[in-house]
Amino acid sequence: MRKSYRVKTENDFQTVFKSGNSIANRAFVIYQLEKPENEHFRVGISVGKKVGHTAVVRNRLKRYIRAVLTENKPLIKPHIDFLVIARPYARNFRWDDVRKNLLHALFLANIIEEIPNKVEED
Repeated sequence: MRKSYRVKTENDFQTVFKSGNSIANRAFVIYQLEKPENEHFRVGISVGKKVGHTAVVRNRLKRYIRAVLTENKPLIKPHIDFLVIARPYARNFRWDDVRKNLLHALFLANIIEEIPNKVEED
């Protein structure tokens, strides 16, 4: 996922936190904010030290999250900024667990219209 698809600055993160809506499941919290001026969606990912005490665990989870978002990029609504915050429940997730839980959270947040069939069959 290119850097133009990322929420980068602290100011942008705070704007989404303060002005956006949130939705959560056991593994992820999603904050979202409509941005009509954006050409495409932007995402910020946060995995705190409570989720994984080592950088290896946190970075693996961030890679999995980015991979799920890249794989499902056509399904994600444009003109939106959203943040994905991992919860400690996601600490030991494998790829398929991250995919299933993240797509469920995105669906609940109305960022994607439907969960792809590949996930429902698992």
